[in-house]
Amino acid sequence: MKKEAALANKKRCTWTGTDPLMIAYHDEEWGVPLHDDRLLFEFLVLEGAQAGLSWRTVLRKRDAYRRAFDGFDPRKVVAYDKRKIAALLADAGIIRNRAKIESAIKNARAFLDVQAAFGSFAAYQWRFVDGRPIQNRRRAVGSIPARTPQSDAMSDDLKRRGFSFVGSTIIYAHMQAVGMVNDHLVDCFRHGELAGLA
Repeated sequence: MKKEAALANKKRCTWTGTDPLMIAYHDEEWGVPLHDDRLLFEFLVLEGAQAGLSWRTVLRKRDAYRRAFDGFDPRKVVAYDKRKIAALLADAGIIRNRAKIESAIKNARAFLDVQAAFGSFAAYQWRFVDGRPIQNRRRAVGSIPARTPQSDAMSDDLKRRGFSFVGSTIIYAHMQAVGMVNDHLVDCFRHGELAGLA
């Protein structure tokens, strides 16, 4: 009970609002450096699904996505056929957008190609920040950019490698989510906790 009360009184990035799901995501996941390829693929698919929507919407559907997309195993997703696409389009638990579903399948192929070329997707992805999280010191949500030179470079390279739904804004959101950049505000309790992680 004391731990819950202490967490409730912590200063957080304002984008969490009072939604328990958003707060848990902020406190436990957002900005934590990730090197697990399956999770990196999951975030790529979810960030693409988010395009034009809120992250809250996607987060509420995350468990359904995990079920529908075989735990985000790219080796399984790459084999999806027309019947599977039809089943996904009928699944009310996920965002039923044909372009986003087909993009996830296309991206699974490109993801596997990157793994083959670099040994892991993590090894490929982290090159764009020289292997270490960029430690920003933002004081207000309004000072956080929608894209950066690093997200531009990663987005362009992903497109060249056959990925879709990977524009620079989507990729910057991905970089924030998987800890390539620490964009917690300086007065947020997570900023300092994540500052020393790699």
